[in-house]
Amino acid sequence: MNKSQYITFRKGRLLIIITGLFSVLMALPAMGQEPPPRPLTVTLQQDLSFGAFYHGAAGGTVAISPAGSRTFTGDIVLLTMGYTFSPAVYRLTGPPGTVVSLLKDTGVTLSGSNGGSLNLQIGDTTPLSPFVTPAGPLLLNVGGIITIGNSADNPPGNYSGTFDITFVQE
Repeated sequence: MNKSQYITFRKGRLLIIITGLFSVLMALPAMGQEPPPRPLTVTLQQDLSFGAFYHGAAGGTVAISPAGSRTFTGDIVLLTMGYTFSPAVYRLTGPPGTVVSLLKDTGVTLSGSNGGSLNLQIGDTTPLSPFVTPAGPLLLNVGGIITIGNSADNPPGNYSGTFDITFVQE
């Protein structure tokens, strides 16, 4: 085999290798970027409720823990009277392994049915923020604390309002 035949043979072989490599690369899927993450689905399962209580001249606070226990400070008397108390419970579903952080309202005003208003502070959560979503649904419990003034500022009645929680997917 002379030198020109050898070079032609090597060029032909190189052309076959490049063609084969190009064919393999063409068969592979190409993506410009990964698809966006699926958003969380959040459903309210249970409202935050402080139940029934009575307050004296000094007022105080009533707190609901994420576990569902109720405590007080000041001259508050906790009553049962058939009114339930509970943390807010949200059902979250989303892609497993998603890191989620919470942004909570810093202060919320609850309006009374007979006048007056209460201040609500959104409390701790279970699980604590940030958390990672599991393969199945996750129940997020949210507690809170209300501050009660004297009976002139906070007459007996039903107090209600709304608060915002933002779920940040990372």
